[in-house]
Amino acid sequence: MTHSSQATAAVGDGDGVDAAALAARYGLHRVGTRPSLRTYLRQMWERRHFIAALASSNAYSRNQNNYLGQLWAILNPLFLAGVYLLVFGVLLGTRGGVDNYVGFLTVGIFMFTFASTSLMSGAKSITSNIGMVRALHFPRAALPVAAVLAELATVLPALAVLLGILLATGERPTWSWLAFVPALLLLYVFSTGAAFVAARLVVGSRDLLNLIPLALRLARYVSGVFFSIQHYTGDNPLGLLLEYQPLAVYLSLVRSCLLAEVPQSALLWGFGAGWALLFAIGGFLLFWQREESYGRG
Repeated sequence: MTHSSQATAAVGDGDGVDAAALAARYGLHRVGTRPSLRTYLRQMWERRHFIAALASSNAYSRNQNNYLGQLWAILNPLFLAGVYLLVFGVLLGTRGGVDNYVGFLTVGIFMFTFASTSLMSGAKSITSNIGMVRALHFPRAALPVAAVLAELATVLPALAVLLGILLATGERPTWSWLAFVPALLLLYVFSTGAAFVAARLVVGSRDLLNLIPLALRLARYVSGVFFSIQHYTGDNPLGLLLEYQPLAVYLSLVRSCLLAEVPQSALLWGFGAGWALLFAIGGFLLFWQREESYGRG
């Protein structure tokens, strides 16, 4: 006889039985409650294959209905880099302080595109899968994690193109190129934490989905995607604030790994690790605290 059958029989056979104690005795839990943090983390690990499969499916289905299919994962940031090069590099002349402006701009576009699409995908991860959330029992944090993992899988082929552009613009591989892997990993961890925060906020207010693209557009213009923050702002308080905000930190960190003219900095690595840990841990806890509310309404 199963635990649930035994508990049902015990309740039926006895009057005045403490149902809560009986449920605890047979390991029964109320549906829709938030598990302990330790249990939640264990459940996430147990469903790692589900997360990987969901991410793979999302990445594959992204452009499958287009004639060029997955090539759009490479073409979109390339076209955007071309537009930015024309507008900001040629017409507005924002290449001040940068020698290899094409490489500088391309790195900025590719990395910012990954971060921004990860945030948008994470923000919609619960609301766009509401049927699954209501029908199946699983840790809801799996959805933002899978969303950002899908974006990482999508951007990986584009990174080969990025390295090719850097070689074509005169950059030469050095040992610092190996540091690109941990720099990208830090950006991925940060993006996952930001996705947790965005997913929780959007569940509470769907209107935020209309504001996030505006916030990302502002972030694109203040994060040094197409200009050197240090060159145009200097060391004044506003310049330092712009230079060490999360997205600007990760763009500078990746550039310091791939571009010879951008020096490596222990301070940048410290900020990169700090922002990643802060958002990953804080975002996860923030998301977990509302676990029982996802799928309602």
